[in-house]
Amino acid sequence: MSVARPAPEPVSPDPPAAPPRPLLTQSWLDLAFLHWAVDPADVAPLLPPGTVPDTFDGTTYVGLVAFRMYRVGWLGLPGVPYLGTFPETNVRLYSVDEHGRRGVVFRSLDASRLIPVVVARAAFRLPYVWSRMGVERSGDTLTYTSSRRFPGPRGARSRIVLRAGEAIEEPTPLEHFLTARWALHSGFFGRTLYLPNVHPRWPLHRAELLECDEDLVAAGGLPAPADDPMSVLYSPGVPVRFGRPPARRP
Repeated sequence: MSVARPAPEPVSPDPPAAPPRPLLTQSWLDLAFLHWAVDPADVAPLLPPGTVPDTFDGTTYVGLVAFRMYRVGWLGLPGVPYLGTFPETNVRLYSVDEHGRRGVVFRSLDASRLIPVVVARAAFRLPYVWSRMGVERSGDTLTYTSSRRFPGPRGARSRIVLRAGEAIEEPTPLEHFLTARWALHSGFFGRTLYLPNVHPRWPLHRAELLECDEDLVAAGGLPAPADDPMSVLYSPGVPVRFGRPPARRP
């Protein structure tokens, strides 16, 4: 007889708890959040064991998130200026596990530093890929570019140009759902890794999408978006701490 899953934990714009003894520290800066609605049936086969698509009013989403990673540090040590600082663009899905914990699942994480790519793939089994990348700012306009090097598909790319607008005083419930995610789920040697994180509440801004030319979503195994994203947001960024995976529950 199948066991009923608990209800998903509430969506909260603030972290539910501070993880003890940070495993990783970093900052995420100048973020562009682009989201498309997708069918949960297209997402379910792409998630790790024990997780299902997290939905909002029956719909789930794929996110294309471009930003600057800044000074990644390990075990409370100071962040590394060069190797720990680089552009990144990820394709992510939204998940909930058998304990009701919400998270994100990464289909790809393009980054411009080879050593962090190798370490993240080996240590956490995350689908990091090495890419040529850039983030440029001109006034309120930001341009994010990415072209994949290794592993493939070689040449998979993205170019996002947006204009950051006014600060959002009170994000909508959907905007909290898409941005306030306090863990990641990842397949890890036959089981599912749950890695919690904490950071201050997101400072979110409206944003106007000026250009989006990408095939990273399709490279991640999802249907290529046929329309413009239904949500475009910008954030100047937050400092982030990742905690250690919790002890396995019985």
